[in-house]
Amino acid sequence: MPATDSDGPVADPEAQRRHPLLFKAVTRRRQPRLRRTDITVTDEAAVKRAVKAASLGNAMEWFDFGIYAYLAVTLGHVFFPSGNDTVQLLSSFATFAVAFLVRPLGGMVFGPMGDRLGRKKVLALTMILMAVGTFAIGLIPSYASIGFWAPVLLILFRMLQGFSTGGEYGGASTFIAEYAPDRRRGYFGSFLEFGTLAGYVAAAGLVTALTTWLGSDTMEAWGWRVPFLVAGPLGLVGLYLRLRLDETPAFQKLESDSARASEAADAVETSTKGDLAKIFRQQWPTLILCIALVGAYNITDYMLLSYMPTYLSDELGYSETHGLLILLLVMVLLMLVITQVGRLSDRFGRKPLLMAGMLGFFFLSLPAFLLIGQGGIPAITAGMVMLGLSLVCLLGTMSAALPALFPTDVRYGSLSVGYNLSASLFGGTTPLVITALIGATGSNLMPAYYAMGAALVGVIAVACMKETARQPLEGSPPSVETPEEAAEIVMAQAPEPKF
Repeated sequence: MPATDSDGPVADPEAQRRHPLLFKAVTRRRQPRLRRTDITVTDEAAVKRAVKAASLGNAMEWFDFGIYAYLAVTLGHVFFPSGNDTVQLLSSFATFAVAFLVRPLGGMVFGPMGDRLGRKKVLALTMILMAVGTFAIGLIPSYASIGFWAPVLLILFRMLQGFSTGGEYGGASTFIAEYAPDRRRGYFGSFLEFGTLAGYVAAAGLVTALTTWLGSDTMEAWGWRVPFLVAGPLGLVGLYLRLRLDETPAFQKLESDSARASEAADAVETSTKGDLAKIFRQQWPTLILCIALVGAYNITDYMLLSYMPTYLSDELGYSETHGLLILLLVMVLLMLVITQVGRLSDRFGRKPLLMAGMLGFFFLSLPAFLLIGQGGIPAITAGMVMLGLSLVCLLGTMSAALPALFPTDVRYGSLSVGYNLSASLFGGTTPLVITALIGATGSNLMPAYYAMGAALVGVIAVACMKETARQPLEGSPPSVETPEEAAEIVMAQAPEPKF
Protein backbone atom coordinates (compact mmCIF):
# COMPACT_ATOMS: atom_id res chain seq x y z
CA MET A 1 0.00 0.00 0.00
CA PRO A 2 1.57 3.38 -1.00
CA ALA A 3 2.53 5.93 1.65
CA THR A 4 0.32 9.00 1.98
CA ASP A 5 0.54 12.56 3.26
CA SER A 6 -2.04 15.30 3.71
CA ASP A 7 -2.16 15.90 -0.07
CA GLY A 8 -2.68 12.26 -1.01
CA PRO A 9 -0.45 9.30 -1.98
CA VAL A 10 3.32 9.79 -2.02
CA ALA A 11 4.85 8.54 -5.25
CA ASP A 12 7.65 6.02 -5.49
CA PRO A 13 11.00 7.88 -6.00
CA GLU A 14 11.88 5.49 -8.86
CA ALA A 15 8.64 6.40 -10.67
CA GLN A 16 9.39 10.10 -10.19
CA ARG A 17 12.78 9.66 -11.87
CA ARG A 18 11.22 7.79 -14.81
CA HIS A 19 8.38 10.32 -15.41
CA PRO A 20 9.59 13.76 -14.20
CA LEU A 21 7.29 15.82 -16.47
CA LEU A 22 4.21 13.90 -15.37
CA PHE A 23 4.95 14.42 -11.69
CA LYS A 24 5.69 18.14 -12.21
CA ALA A 25 2.24 18.49 -13.79
CA VAL A 26 0.61 16.67 -10.85
CA THR A 27 2.43 18.92 -8.35
CA ARG A 28 1.32 22.06 -10.22
CA ARG A 29 -2.27 20.85 -10.15
CA ARG A 30 -2.14 20.18 -6.39
CA GLN A 31 -0.35 23.46 -5.65
CA PRO A 32 -1.24 25.85 -8.49
CA ARG A 33 0.79 29.00 -8.95
CA LEU A 34 -0.76 32.20 -7.67
CA ARG A 35 -2.45 34.39 -10.25
CA ARG A 36 -2.55 38.17 -10.01
CA THR A 37 -6.27 37.96 -9.08
CA ASP A 38 -5.47 35.69 -6.11
CA ILE A 39 -3.35 38.35 -4.40
CA THR A 40 -5.06 40.96 -2.20
CA VAL A 41 -4.00 44.55 -2.85
CA THR A 42 -4.99 46.46 0.27
CA ASP A 43 -6.68 49.86 0.33
CA GLU A 44 -4.74 51.94 2.87
CA ALA A 45 -7.78 54.07 3.77
CA ALA A 46 -9.81 50.89 4.46
CA VAL A 47 -6.96 49.42 6.53
CA LYS A 48 -6.78 52.59 8.65
CA ARG A 49 -10.57 52.56 9.21
CA ALA A 50 -10.40 48.92 10.29
CA VAL A 51 -7.48 49.58 12.63
CA LYS A 52 -9.27 52.58 14.16
CA ALA A 53 -12.51 50.68 14.80
CA ALA A 54 -10.80 47.58 16.22
CA SER A 55 -8.43 49.62 18.39
CA LEU A 56 -11.22 51.78 19.80
CA GLY A 57 -13.13 48.67 20.83
CA ASN A 58 -10.02 47.32 22.52
CA ALA A 59 -9.47 50.68 24.24
CA MET A 60 -13.03 50.57 25.56
CA GLU A 61 -12.57 46.99 26.81
CA TRP A 62 -9.46 47.93 28.79
CA PHE A 63 -10.99 51.20 29.96
CA ASP A 64 -13.76 49.06 31.49
CA PHE A 65 -11.34 46.59 33.04
CA GLY A 66 -8.94 49.35 34.09
CA ILE A 67 -11.48 51.37 36.07
CA TYR A 68 -12.43 48.26 38.03
CA ALA A 69 -8.77 47.49 38.81
CA TYR A 70 -7.94 51.09 39.76
CA LEU A 71 -11.06 51.37 41.95
CA ALA A 72 -10.54 47.95 43.57
CA VAL A 73 -10.04 49.36 47.08
CA THR A 74 -13.08 51.68 46.79
CA LEU A 75 -15.29 48.94 45.30
CA GLY A 76 -14.26 46.61 48.12
CA HIS A 77 -15.64 49.15 50.62
CA VAL A 78 -18.83 49.83 48.59
CA PHE A 79 -19.89 46.27 47.72
CA PHE A 80 -18.60 44.06 50.53
CA PRO A 81 -19.27 43.98 54.31
CA SER A 82 -17.06 46.23 56.41
CA GLY A 83 -14.39 44.62 58.57
CA ASN A 84 -10.93 43.48 57.52
CA ASP A 85 -9.50 45.68 54.71
CA THR A 86 -7.50 42.77 53.26
CA VAL A 87 -10.64 40.60 53.08
CA GLN A 88 -12.50 43.42 51.32
CA LEU A 89 -9.66 43.82 48.82
CA LEU A 90 -9.47 40.07 48.20
CA SER A 91 -13.26 40.01 47.67
CA SER A 92 -12.96 42.86 45.17
CA PHE A 93 -10.14 41.11 43.26
CA ALA A 94 -12.08 37.83 43.36
CA THR A 95 -14.95 39.65 41.65
CA PHE A 96 -12.40 41.05 39.16
CA ALA A 97 -11.31 37.47 38.48
CA VAL A 98 -14.93 36.24 38.04
CA ALA A 99 -15.12 38.03 34.68
CA PHE A 100 -12.21 35.91 33.51
CA LEU A 101 -13.87 32.65 34.50
CA VAL A 102 -16.59 33.19 31.88
CA ARG A 103 -14.24 34.58 29.21
CA PRO A 104 -13.52 31.10 27.77
CA LEU A 105 -17.29 30.57 27.39
CA GLY A 106 -17.51 33.85 25.49
CA GLY A 107 -14.57 32.78 23.33
CA MET A 108 -16.18 29.41 22.58
CA VAL A 109 -19.44 31.11 21.54
CA PHE A 110 -18.25 34.24 19.74
CA GLY A 111 -15.06 32.80 18.18
CA PRO A 112 -16.66 30.07 16.03
CA MET A 113 -19.56 32.47 15.33
CA GLY A 114 -17.04 34.96 13.91
CA ASP A 115 -15.60 32.24 11.64
CA ARG A 116 -19.08 31.43 10.32
CA LEU A 117 -20.97 34.75 10.27
CA GLY A 118 -18.09 37.18 9.84
CA ARG A 119 -15.75 39.21 12.00
CA LYS A 120 -17.67 42.50 11.73
CA LYS A 121 -21.06 41.31 13.04
CA VAL A 122 -19.64 39.56 16.08
CA LEU A 123 -17.37 42.48 17.00
CA ALA A 124 -20.41 44.80 16.93
CA LEU A 125 -22.27 42.41 19.25
CA THR A 126 -19.40 42.16 21.75
CA MET A 127 -19.17 45.96 21.82
CA ILE A 128 -22.86 46.28 22.77
CA LEU A 129 -22.63 43.68 25.55
CA MET A 130 -19.48 45.22 27.04
CA ALA A 131 -21.04 48.70 27.13
CA VAL A 132 -24.24 47.38 28.76
CA GLY A 133 -22.30 45.43 31.43
CA THR A 134 -20.06 48.35 32.38
CA PHE A 135 -22.86 50.96 32.37
CA ALA A 136 -24.99 48.69 34.58
CA ILE A 137 -22.23 48.39 37.23
CA GLY A 138 -22.41 52.17 37.63
CA LEU A 139 -26.10 51.87 38.58
CA ILE A 140 -25.85 49.16 41.27
CA PRO A 141 -26.81 50.30 44.82
CA SER A 142 -24.19 49.80 47.54
CA TYR A 143 -24.02 46.99 50.09
CA ALA A 144 -25.25 49.46 52.73
CA SER A 145 -28.44 50.00 50.65
CA ILE A 146 -29.43 46.51 49.47
CA GLY A 147 -27.06 44.19 51.35
CA PHE A 148 -26.34 40.79 49.83
CA TRP A 149 -27.80 41.74 46.42
CA ALA A 150 -25.12 44.39 45.80
CA PRO A 151 -22.20 41.93 45.34
CA VAL A 152 -24.54 39.50 43.52
CA LEU A 153 -25.43 42.16 40.91
CA LEU A 154 -21.77 43.21 40.67
CA ILE A 155 -20.74 39.62 39.93
CA LEU A 156 -23.59 39.24 37.39
CA PHE A 157 -22.55 42.28 35.36
CA ARG A 158 -18.85 41.42 35.68
CA MET A 159 -19.73 38.06 34.13
CA LEU A 160 -21.52 39.84 31.26
CA GLN A 161 -18.38 41.93 30.74
CA GLY A 162 -16.21 38.82 30.76
CA PHE A 163 -18.52 36.92 28.39
CA SER A 164 -18.45 39.74 25.83
CA THR A 165 -14.68 40.19 26.21
CA GLY A 166 -14.31 36.52 25.23
CA GLY A 167 -15.04 37.51 21.63
CA GLU A 168 -13.23 40.85 21.64
CA TYR A 169 -9.45 40.34 21.52
CA GLY A 170 -9.51 37.33 19.17
CA GLY A 171 -11.86 39.16 16.81
CA ALA A 172 -10.12 42.53 16.93
CA SER A 173 -6.63 41.09 16.37
CA THR A 174 -7.95 38.82 13.59
CA PHE A 175 -9.72 41.80 12.00
CA ILE A 176 -6.55 43.92 11.86
CA ALA A 177 -4.31 41.00 10.83
CA GLU A 178 -6.60 40.10 7.91
CA TYR A 179 -6.84 43.70 6.70
CA ALA A 180 -3.14 44.58 7.00
CA PRO A 181 -0.57 43.96 4.23
CA ASP A 182 1.85 41.14 5.04
CA ARG A 183 4.92 43.39 5.26
CA ARG A 184 3.32 45.82 7.76
CA ARG A 185 1.14 43.53 9.88
CA GLY A 186 3.26 44.15 12.97
CA TYR A 187 2.96 47.94 12.62
CA PHE A 188 -0.82 47.94 12.14
CA GLY A 189 -1.30 45.21 14.77
CA SER A 190 0.54 47.31 17.35
CA PHE A 191 -2.31 49.86 17.23
CA LEU A 192 -4.55 47.27 18.90
CA GLU A 193 -2.34 47.35 21.99
CA PHE A 194 -1.97 51.11 21.60
CA GLY A 195 -5.74 50.97 22.22
CA THR A 196 -5.12 48.81 25.30
CA LEU A 197 -2.77 51.42 26.74
CA ALA A 198 -5.11 54.26 25.73
CA GLY A 199 -7.95 52.54 27.60
CA TYR A 200 -5.81 52.09 30.70
CA VAL A 201 -4.53 55.70 30.50
CA ALA A 202 -8.08 57.02 30.13
CA ALA A 203 -9.22 54.90 33.09
CA ALA A 204 -6.26 55.83 35.30
CA GLY A 205 -6.51 59.50 34.30
CA LEU A 206 -10.24 59.69 35.01
CA VAL A 207 -9.96 57.86 38.36
CA THR A 208 -6.99 60.02 39.40
CA ALA A 209 -8.75 63.27 38.41
CA LEU A 210 -11.96 62.29 40.21
CA THR A 211 -10.12 61.16 43.36
CA THR A 212 -8.12 64.41 43.47
CA TRP A 213 -11.20 66.57 42.83
CA LEU A 214 -13.76 64.76 45.00
CA GLY A 215 -11.65 63.16 47.73
CA SER A 216 -11.82 59.57 49.01
CA ASP A 217 -15.08 59.94 50.95
CA THR A 218 -17.05 61.40 48.03
CA MET A 219 -15.52 58.84 45.67
CA GLU A 220 -16.78 56.08 47.94
CA ALA A 221 -20.21 57.73 48.24
CA TRP A 222 -20.94 58.25 44.52
CA GLY A 223 -17.86 59.37 42.55
CA TRP A 224 -16.83 55.80 41.67
CA ARG A 225 -19.96 55.51 39.49
CA VAL A 226 -18.87 58.19 36.99
CA PRO A 227 -16.19 56.15 35.11
CA PHE A 228 -18.60 53.21 34.71
CA LEU A 229 -21.40 55.44 33.37
CA VAL A 230 -19.04 57.02 30.81
CA ALA A 231 -18.76 53.58 29.13
CA GLY A 232 -22.31 53.84 27.72
CA PRO A 233 -21.66 56.73 25.27
CA LEU A 234 -18.20 55.32 24.44
CA GLY A 235 -19.81 52.02 23.47
CA LEU A 236 -22.22 53.76 21.06
CA VAL A 237 -19.32 55.54 19.33
CA GLY A 238 -17.40 52.26 18.96
CA LEU A 239 -20.49 50.46 17.65
CA TYR A 240 -21.05 53.17 15.01
CA LEU A 241 -17.45 52.87 13.79
CA ARG A 242 -17.57 49.08 13.61
CA LEU A 243 -20.87 48.93 11.74
CA ARG A 244 -19.44 51.21 9.02
CA LEU A 245 -16.68 48.72 8.16
CA ASP A 246 -16.62 46.11 5.40
CA GLU A 247 -15.80 42.48 6.17
CA THR A 248 -12.09 41.56 6.01
CA PRO A 249 -10.68 40.62 2.55
CA ALA A 250 -9.50 37.22 3.88
CA PHE A 251 -12.97 36.35 5.19
CA GLN A 252 -14.62 37.54 1.95
CA LYS A 253 -12.29 35.25 -0.01
CA LEU A 254 -13.07 32.38 2.37
CA GLU A 255 -16.82 33.02 1.96
CA SER A 256 -16.61 33.02 -1.84
CA ASP A 257 -14.63 29.76 -1.79
CA SER A 258 -17.14 28.21 0.65
CA ALA A 259 -20.04 29.23 -1.56
CA ARG A 260 -18.63 27.01 -4.29
CA ALA A 261 -18.27 24.02 -1.92
CA SER A 262 -20.85 21.25 -1.80
CA GLU A 263 -23.82 21.44 0.60
CA ALA A 264 -22.65 18.25 2.29
CA ALA A 265 -19.32 19.82 3.15
CA ASP A 266 -21.03 22.96 4.44
CA ALA A 267 -23.32 20.96 6.73
CA VAL A 268 -20.38 19.53 8.67
CA GLU A 269 -19.47 22.85 10.33
CA THR A 270 -22.79 24.64 10.80
CA SER A 271 -22.89 24.48 14.59
CA THR A 272 -20.70 25.97 17.28
CA LYS A 273 -20.24 22.45 18.66
CA GLY A 274 -18.92 21.26 15.29
CA ASP A 275 -16.60 24.25 15.00
CA LEU A 276 -15.20 23.71 18.50
CA ALA A 277 -14.66 20.00 17.82
CA LYS A 278 -12.72 20.92 14.69
CA ILE A 279 -10.59 23.45 16.59
CA PHE A 280 -9.68 21.08 19.43
CA ARG A 281 -9.16 18.13 17.10
CA GLN A 282 -7.01 19.85 14.46
CA GLN A 283 -5.39 22.78 16.27
CA TRP A 284 -4.52 21.38 19.73
CA PRO A 285 -0.69 21.67 19.43
CA THR A 286 -0.98 25.32 18.35
CA LEU A 287 -3.61 25.96 21.04
CA ILE A 288 -1.14 24.78 23.71
CA LEU A 289 1.52 27.12 22.28
CA CYS A 290 -0.99 30.00 22.22
CA ILE A 291 -2.02 29.36 25.85
CA ALA A 292 1.63 29.38 26.99
CA LEU A 293 2.43 32.61 25.11
CA VAL A 294 -0.71 34.38 26.30
CA GLY A 295 -0.26 33.15 29.88
CA ALA A 296 3.23 34.64 30.16
CA TYR A 297 2.11 37.83 28.45
CA ASN A 298 -1.06 38.27 30.53
CA ILE A 299 0.57 37.69 33.93
CA THR A 300 3.19 40.36 33.25
CA ASP A 301 0.62 42.68 31.64
CA TYR A 302 -1.91 42.53 34.49
CA MET A 303 0.80 42.69 37.12
CA LEU A 304 2.05 46.04 35.80
CA LEU A 305 -1.05 47.70 34.33
CA SER A 306 -3.76 46.49 36.75
CA TYR A 307 -2.18 45.43 40.02
CA MET A 308 0.66 47.93 40.47
CA PRO A 309 -1.39 50.88 41.87
CA THR A 310 -2.90 48.56 44.50
CA TYR A 311 0.57 47.18 45.31
CA LEU A 312 1.95 50.69 45.84
CA SER A 313 -0.97 51.76 48.06
CA ASP A 314 -1.70 48.58 50.05
CA GLU A 315 1.76 46.99 50.35
CA LEU A 316 4.05 50.04 50.34
CA GLY A 317 1.73 52.63 51.90
CA TYR A 318 1.54 55.21 49.10
CA SER A 319 -1.67 57.10 48.35
CA GLU A 320 -3.84 55.70 45.53
CA THR A 321 -3.32 58.89 43.50
CA HIS A 322 0.48 58.64 43.89
CA GLY A 323 0.65 55.16 42.34
CA LEU A 324 -1.75 56.00 39.52
CA LEU A 325 0.19 59.11 38.49
CA ILE A 326 3.46 57.16 38.20
CA LEU A 327 1.71 54.40 36.23
CA LEU A 328 0.14 57.03 33.95
CA LEU A 329 3.60 58.40 33.17
CA VAL A 330 4.91 54.91 32.34
CA MET A 331 1.91 54.07 30.13
CA VAL A 332 2.20 57.32 28.16
CA LEU A 333 5.89 56.46 27.58
CA LEU A 334 4.87 53.01 26.27
CA MET A 335 2.26 54.59 23.95
CA LEU A 336 5.02 56.74 22.42
CA VAL A 337 7.15 53.72 21.47
CA ILE A 338 4.68 50.86 20.85
CA THR A 339 4.13 51.44 17.12
CA GLN A 340 7.91 51.59 16.62
CA VAL A 341 8.13 48.16 18.28
CA GLY A 342 5.54 46.98 15.74
CA ARG A 343 7.73 48.31 12.91
CA LEU A 344 10.77 46.54 14.40
CA SER A 345 8.84 43.24 14.48
CA ASP A 346 8.10 43.66 10.76
CA ARG A 347 11.77 44.26 10.05
CA PHE A 348 13.51 41.78 12.36
CA GLY A 349 10.74 39.25 13.05
CA ARG A 350 8.24 38.51 15.81
CA LYS A 351 10.45 36.03 17.69
CA PRO A 352 13.38 38.38 18.48
CA LEU A 353 11.04 41.06 19.90
CA LEU A 354 8.98 38.56 21.93
CA MET A 355 12.14 36.90 23.25
CA ALA A 356 13.54 40.31 24.29
CA GLY A 357 10.38 41.03 26.29
CA MET A 358 10.32 37.62 28.01
CA LEU A 359 14.03 37.77 28.90
CA GLY A 360 13.54 41.35 30.11
CA PHE A 361 10.95 40.19 32.63
CA PHE A 362 13.05 37.21 33.66
CA PHE A 363 16.20 39.22 34.40
CA LEU A 364 14.79 42.64 35.36
CA SER A 365 11.73 41.84 37.52
CA LEU A 366 13.70 41.35 40.76
CA PRO A 367 15.91 44.47 40.34
CA ALA A 368 12.79 46.47 39.37
CA PHE A 369 10.83 45.47 42.49
CA LEU A 370 13.87 46.06 44.71
CA LEU A 371 14.01 49.60 43.30
CA ILE A 372 10.27 50.09 43.79
CA GLY A 373 10.60 48.83 47.38
CA GLN A 374 13.22 51.47 48.17
CA GLY A 375 10.55 54.16 47.78
CA GLY A 376 10.81 57.64 46.37
CA ILE A 377 9.49 58.79 43.02
CA PRO A 378 12.79 58.34 41.06
CA ALA A 379 13.31 54.74 42.26
CA ILE A 380 9.66 53.70 41.76
CA THR A 381 9.57 55.30 38.31
CA ALA A 382 12.85 53.64 37.27
CA GLY A 383 11.60 50.22 38.41
CA MET A 384 8.29 50.60 36.58
CA VAL A 385 10.00 51.84 33.40
CA MET A 386 12.22 48.71 33.43
CA LEU A 387 9.10 46.54 33.59
CA GLY A 388 7.30 48.73 31.06
CA LEU A 389 10.01 48.49 28.41
CA SER A 390 9.98 44.69 28.75
CA LEU A 391 6.18 44.70 28.44
CA VAL A 392 6.09 46.93 25.36
CA CYS A 393 8.14 44.34 23.43
CA LEU A 394 5.25 41.93 24.01
CA LEU A 395 2.46 44.49 23.55
CA GLY A 396 3.80 45.75 20.22
CA THR A 397 4.28 42.27 18.75
CA MET A 398 1.72 39.85 20.19
CA SER A 399 -1.33 41.14 18.31
CA ALA A 400 0.38 40.36 14.98
CA ALA A 401 2.01 37.10 16.15
CA LEU A 402 -1.04 35.38 17.66
CA PRO A 403 -3.50 35.53 14.69
CA ALA A 404 -0.75 34.18 12.41
CA LEU A 405 -0.61 30.94 14.43
CA PHE A 406 -3.95 29.71 13.00
CA PRO A 407 -5.46 29.21 9.50
CA THR A 408 -8.16 31.59 8.22
CA ASP A 409 -11.13 29.22 8.46
CA VAL A 410 -10.68 28.72 12.23
CA ARG A 411 -8.59 31.79 13.14
CA TYR A 412 -11.18 33.78 15.11
CA GLY A 413 -12.43 30.70 16.97
CA SER A 414 -9.02 29.17 17.72
CA LEU A 415 -7.49 32.43 18.90
CA SER A 416 -10.55 33.29 21.02
CA VAL A 417 -10.50 29.86 22.69
CA GLY A 418 -6.74 29.78 23.30
CA TYR A 419 -6.43 33.41 24.36
CA ASN A 420 -9.37 33.37 26.76
CA LEU A 421 -8.56 30.01 28.36
CA SER A 422 -5.12 31.40 29.16
CA ALA A 423 -6.41 34.84 30.22
CA SER A 424 -8.93 33.13 32.50
CA LEU A 425 -6.38 30.85 34.17
CA PHE A 426 -3.49 33.29 34.44
CA GLY A 427 -4.41 36.89 33.54
CA GLY A 428 -7.45 37.80 35.61
CA THR A 429 -6.25 35.81 38.60
CA THR A 430 -2.91 37.68 38.75
CA PRO A 431 -3.94 40.40 41.29
CA LEU A 432 -5.69 37.79 43.45
CA VAL A 433 -2.76 35.32 43.36
CA ILE A 434 -0.13 37.98 44.07
CA THR A 435 -2.16 39.45 46.97
CA ALA A 436 -2.61 35.95 48.43
CA LEU A 437 1.12 35.10 47.99
CA ILE A 438 2.19 38.30 49.74
CA GLY A 439 -0.27 37.56 52.55
CA ALA A 440 1.02 33.98 52.91
CA THR A 441 4.76 34.73 52.72
CA GLY A 442 4.96 38.30 53.98
CA SER A 443 7.38 39.08 51.12
CA ASN A 444 6.79 42.16 48.94
CA LEU A 445 8.97 40.56 46.24
CA MET A 446 6.39 37.88 45.35
CA PRO A 447 5.19 39.83 42.25
CA ALA A 448 8.76 39.68 40.89
CA TYR A 449 9.08 35.92 41.42
CA TYR A 450 5.65 35.34 39.85
CA ALA A 451 6.60 37.41 36.78
CA MET A 452 9.93 35.56 36.45
CA GLY A 453 8.17 32.19 36.47
CA ALA A 454 5.74 33.39 33.79
CA ALA A 455 8.61 34.78 31.69
CA LEU A 456 10.46 31.44 31.81
CA VAL A 457 7.40 29.70 30.34
CA GLY A 458 7.24 32.49 27.74
CA VAL A 459 10.88 31.98 26.70
CA ILE A 460 10.20 28.28 26.01
CA ALA A 461 7.00 29.11 24.07
CA VAL A 462 8.71 31.73 21.90
CA ALA A 463 11.53 29.27 21.13
CA CYS A 464 8.93 26.75 19.92
CA MET A 465 6.91 29.08 17.67
CA LYS A 466 7.63 29.63 13.98
CA GLU A 467 8.50 33.02 12.49
CA THR A 468 5.55 34.62 10.65
CA ALA A 469 6.73 38.18 9.93
CA ARG A 470 6.34 39.40 6.31
CA GLN A 471 4.58 36.16 5.32
CA PRO A 472 0.95 35.56 4.22
CA LEU A 473 -1.47 34.37 6.90
CA GLU A 474 -2.02 30.62 6.79
CA GLY A 475 -5.01 29.79 4.58
CA SER A 476 -5.03 33.23 2.95
CA PRO A 477 -3.43 34.54 -0.26
CA PRO A 478 -0.64 37.13 0.00
CA SER A 479 -1.72 40.65 0.96
CA VAL A 480 0.28 43.55 -0.50
CA GLU A 481 0.15 47.35 -0.62
CA THR A 482 0.58 47.99 -4.37
CA PRO A 483 -0.18 46.27 -7.71
CA GLU A 484 3.58 46.33 -8.38
CA GLU A 485 4.20 44.11 -5.32
CA ALA A 486 1.53 41.68 -6.56
CA ALA A 487 3.20 41.53 -9.98
CA GLU A 488 6.58 40.83 -8.31
CA ILE A 489 5.11 37.85 -6.43
CA VAL A 490 3.58 36.42 -9.62
CA MET A 491 6.82 36.89 -11.57
CA ALA A 492 8.85 35.28 -8.77
CA GLN A 493 6.93 32.02 -9.37
CA ALA A 494 7.81 31.90 -13.08
CA PRO A 495 10.29 29.15 -13.95
CA GLU A 496 13.88 30.13 -14.78
CA PRO A 497 14.43 30.26 -18.57
CA LYS A 498 16.65 27.45 -19.86
CA PHE A 499 19.19 28.05 -22.63
